[in-house]
Amino acid sequence: MKLAVVGGGSTYTPELIDGFARLRDTLPIEELVLVDPAADRLELVGGLARRIFAKQDHPGTVVTTSDVDAGVADADAVLLQLRVGGQAARRQDETWPLECGCVGQETTGAGGLAKAMRTVPVVLDIAERVRRANPDAWIIDFTNPVGIVTRALLQAGHKAVGLCNVAIGFQRKFAALLDVAPGEIHLDHVGLNHLTWELGVRLGGPGGENVLPKLLAEHGDAVADDLRLPRQVLDRLGVVPSYYLRYFYAHDEVVRELATKPSRAAEVAAMERQLLAMYGDPALDEKPELLAKRGGAFYSEAAVDLAAALLGDGGSPVQVVNTYNNGTLPFLADDAVIEVPAAVGADGPAPLAVPALDPLYAGLLSHVTAYEDLALEAALRGGRDRVFRALLAHPLVGQYDLADGLTDRLIAHNREHFAWA
Repeated sequence: MKLAVVGGGSTYTPELIDGFARLRDTLPIEELVLVDPAADRLELVGGLARRIFAKQDHPGTVVTTSDVDAGVADADAVLLQLRVGGQAARRQDETWPLECGCVGQETTGAGGLAKAMRTVPVVLDIAERVRRANPDAWIIDFTNPVGIVTRALLQAGHKAVGLCNVAIGFQRKFAALLDVAPGEIHLDHVGLNHLTWELGVRLGGPGGENVLPKLLAEHGDAVADDLRLPRQVLDRLGVVPSYYLRYFYAHDEVVRELATKPSRAAEVAAMERQLLAMYGDPALDEKPELLAKRGGAFYSEAAVDLAAALLGDGGSPVQVVNTYNNGTLPFLADDAVIEVPAAVGADGPAPLAVPALDPLYAGLLSHVTAYEDLALEAALRGGRDRVFRALLAHPLVGQYDLADGLTDRLIAHNREHFAWA
């Protein structure tokens, strides 16, 4: 089995490598290709990857290349984890929206639109290269914003599934709080990427006992602290929102916080410098503890599980993925991309039935889906008016003067990425 990771020079990659090494019986990789245009980073990450494989007696080989076509040739699956513009672009996404009093974040609001517009054309170009090299290969997208990027891939006819670590993160946290094995926890996880709620926490599988009321009653304070939301919000909702819902439920509070501290991009950039220095140490043969603060917790387990299921060699029968709605949420179009539990096999994901959604959640999902429609149109076709329409449609913007100011800033900070600008 050959897997390729586009964006393999990311500081995330050793987390992925560690999972491949530990879970080699689930996903028996013979060749792993790390693809990245940043040759200096790629050399450091590739060296550490080989040492991790060697330490854990993994028989597979690790190859590095800056040539996308060569890297994806004959690959059974291609994982996408790229960041167009790097941390410098992310820093802009997190700062210029604050000038208009709007949240600055890389996947939500105006910053998220900027990232989508930079990313979609690049991902589609890579996907076409994958299709030419091997039309049967699966594309697993971990590149944010996952929902919009996955929809672009699916609409272009690619064999693609979107993946996020939010659900597996909740699964592991809830399992620890309830003192059960993670595999015993099934989540009624419903929504769009980075806009989801846990409507139920079930023991033993999709039809198991719902222990969410018990979880909130006994551990509500711990869950609320993780989400940085008041305990009373969880008690009133009776569900667990994704931590990304804080940008909606406490928008103005978040804006005030962001305006008084360094951006997350600045923190990550500093962390990445430390990590890359560590990766260059020839004595290092395991992922460093610092990597846990970088983000992407449990990404490797989720990626292994999904790849194994898609390639027909194993994996959990039910996984939370991003895929076409196809009637799962009846108030959304069939070609909306949603994030829900699905039965995953060689033919791809098939969403399971989910509980009926309260209008409190369905309304916000409909609103953000409409924004995503317009965001994808702006990413594919460009133009100031399309950018403006997408921003005006976003529930975190929604006013014409804000949308106008944000449009000007988005274009000004991204001209080098937009041929039409």
